[in-house]
Amino acid sequence: MRVAFCISLCLVSSLCGNWPSFRGERAAGVAENVDLPEKFDGVTGEGLRFKVRIPGLAHSSPIIWGDQLFLTTAISQDAQASFKPGLYGSGDASKDRSVHEWKVLCLDRHTGKTLWEKTATTGKPIDKRHIKSTYANSTPCTDGKVIIAWFGSQGVFGFSTDGEKLWSKNLGRLDVGAYDLPSYEWGPACSPILHNGKVIIQVDTQGEDFLICLDSITGKEIWKTPRNELPSWGTPTIVEAKDRTEIVTNGSNFIMGYDFETGKELWRLGGSSKITAPTPVHSNGITIVSSGRAPESPIFAIRDGANGNITLNRNAHTNQFVAWRHNRRGPYMPSPIIYQGNVYVLHNGGIFGAYDLKSGEEHFIQRIPHKGYGFSASPVAADGRIYLPGEDGIVLEMKTGNLLQYVRTHNIGEPIMASPAMAGKTLYIRGRDHLFSVSKQK
Repeated sequence: MRVAFCISLCLVSSLCGNWPSFRGERAAGVAENVDLPEKFDGVTGEGLRFKVRIPGLAHSSPIIWGDQLFLTTAISQDAQASFKPGLYGSGDASKDRSVHEWKVLCLDRHTGKTLWEKTATTGKPIDKRHIKSTYANSTPCTDGKVIIAWFGSQGVFGFSTDGEKLWSKNLGRLDVGAYDLPSYEWGPACSPILHNGKVIIQVDTQGEDFLICLDSITGKEIWKTPRNELPSWGTPTIVEAKDRTEIVTNGSNFIMGYDFETGKELWRLGGSSKITAPTPVHSNGITIVSSGRAPESPIFAIRDGANGNITLNRNAHTNQFVAWRHNRRGPYMPSPIIYQGNVYVLHNGGIFGAYDLKSGEEHFIQRIPHKGYGFSASPVAADGRIYLPGEDGIVLEMKTGNLLQYVRTHNIGEPIMASPAMAGKTLYIRGRDHLFSVSKQK
């Protein structure tokens, strides 16, 4: 009952106008009664409430609380600064090391009007970034009292909802790149999360690794737990189980669960990929954790209440705490989504799969009708539909169920690297240059 209640709260939260972190409450990515237009187009304006230009480059997603929508961005002095979308294997870094302004923006979510714009910090980037990346990848988070923005090695920043800078904290130089090529610098993408006045940040790098908990009002460190990991890019997830609150982290050496209050390790699960980016998601007593680098590319379904080392035996697909596992099925970048009893998985190259949440039964895994750069942003779901945002500026609409059912394609007109947000009866899509508000309401 408690799990179902938590899911209900997530849906009510988005319906009431709140989408407080990466892919909403608990990264669920789900809302109901959104009632989106049958068709929307970012070029012609069909189905849009507004379209506003956002300065700088960022892959961070919008977050929403009440009537306020918050964004982060990094504005370069190089007028030609860009990123390169697409399906390619290059790990090259961008040459842009010019002075940047890292900003937090607040917009009226109904009109797109800028309410305030504040600079968190200014200077030359401490680290390089991947040519497909930006210097503002991490989605901020809020609880309606503060906004927390993380810009990697440039620091963590707390703002009031009125735009007052409350605090900043330097977590040190965070060298995040290829585990097997230490000279590569790709930049971080993990986002901060906020729960009960505490900020949680997962830091897995070429150097020191740790999970840290900060007071959201002051930035003061509450606890810090060392980790022994390879660089990773997934956001941790809060899981409220029957008798405890956990933090679940994706990682290459181990997927792990920690006590929220103390940071103490509760359980660990080995067997993942050497590169992990998707964020864990939870529903109905099961946490789904996945990653997409071969040869493992696993999807794990982990039951609530796990303790100790729950790693599967070599040829096993289940044990006391692992409900099921599929190898060679995990997504590389997009996070899975749990909706209406199924787990949906989107792969970078346009392969889409569905699995039963409880049993792991594979309903389908097929290529969707898409020709283009591929997918990095994570899907969201509403009203029996799943929306898949593509790097080449399209959003594919799929019908939920045990069969692959393509509905239509919506044209946005510019690359989409950020996962969409939903609040009230509106879908917000951040493209390379603009924020798009999709709604029947005007």
